[in-house]
Amino acid sequence: MVRLTRMLAVGVVATPLLAACATIPPAEQPVSVTGSITYRERMALPPTAQVEITLADVSLMDAPSKTVAQQSFTADGRQVPFAFTLTVDQRQLDPRHSYAVSARITDASGRLMFITDTRNSVAFDGRRAIDLGMLILVKTH
Repeated sequence: MVRLTRMLAVGVVATPLLAACATIPPAEQPVSVTGSITYRERMALPPTAQVEITLADVSLMDAPSKTVAQQSFTADGRQVPFAFTLTVDQRQLDPRHSYAVSARITDASGRLMFITDTRNSVAFDGRRAIDLGMLILVKTH
């Protein structure tokens, strides 16, 4: 009887410990969204131009989009096309939501020069790498 009581006591103590082990989140599952951006105008960017590419959750029509991943850099004299890679953990994505990539180029003062004017949807369908190809930006003024 004493032996049975000890075994039950050990089982009661060990069960929460095993349950805690079961709740350890799975390892990070990165998904990369790649592509490049360009524009058709024959003009050079100033060296101080700022480039920003954003992956956003665009599911809600009546609310602002939620940024999921972003890449920003200064042109530093380089010209289009610019390659980009946005990495997001698969666990952050809701399969019921819609996601899209947008890009913009501003001058040093923050004035918008180029922007994507079409929706560049991203379908997260289990692939670890998604290539969007070339995204075309349009001149704003």
